Amino acid sequence: MKIKVNTKPFGEIEVDEAQVIDFPEGILGFDFIKKFVILDSGDDGSPFKWMQAFDEKNLAFVIIRPEDFMKRYELIISQNDYEAVGASGPGDLLVLAIVTIPENPSDMTANLQGPVIINPVKKLGRQAISLSDRYNVRHRIMDEINKQTKAGGR
Repeated sequence: MKIKVNTKPFGEIEVDEAQVIDFPEGILGFDFIKKFVILDSGDDGSPFKWMQAFDEKNLAFVIIRPEDFMKRYELIISQNDYEAVGASGPGDLLVLAIVTIPENPSDMTANLQGPVIINPVKKLGRQAISLSDRYNVRHRIMDEINKQTKAGGR
């Protein structure tokens, strides 16, 4: 079934009801927002997407899958995080990172310390806390891409 959503990047659009993800606990800093919709960025082939609050037009986050910009990413979260979205392991999840884009886009970062995990089958999401010390809140995306480019050129 199609439903209408007012979005920050695209105005009012129709989406499939199946695109709505429940976040029972919200996300950090926005615990009162319980539903989000994942939207393509509009650029074909772009790894970036939008995580749009269902009921708050002006709240939308740019998101990216960690594996789209880094060679090795390992999701290390608590069993409680898996259980909260009805998943038995990382293979059941879509893992996303919220992106911060400053004035100079080459300085954009991804929050790998607080990954957004989504169980696409159960339509449940949660912002987890990484138990790994390899990742931080402002992980530089271009640095990771440049590492891959240099490693591939050898």
